[in-house]
Amino acid sequence: VHLVESGGGLVQPGGSLRLSCAASGFTFSIYWMYWLRQAPGKGVEWVSGIGPVGDRTEYADSVKGRFTISRDNANDTLYLQMSNLKPGDTALYYCARDNKGNIRGQGTQVTVSS
Repeated sequence: VHLVESGGGLVQPGGSLRLSCAASGFTFSIYWMYWLRQAPGKGVEWVSGIGPVGDRTEYADSVKGRFTISRDNANDTLYLQMSNLKPGDTALYYCARDNKGNIRGQGTQVTVSS
């Protein structure tokens, strides 16, 4: 299993970012996939999940209405569109094949600051 996140960066409050996760080494299209994050000094937090064909999505209350998870099974890629970003969204963002993050990538840093 290989998961590689990209798309993080520094953004001002209220801004947007789109994270991507390239998956390989497993049959991507049969798994629920997840985004998790870890802020400095805190534990791993589940952010969002999406069903195998993309028809079911789930969000943490803290991001509901601001983040959108999606996937492209033809290209084994997972996405997270983040809008109206807040300083509290600053974290290392991981894509994962399980909702605890036991199988996850190396992460991409998102920093929300003015």
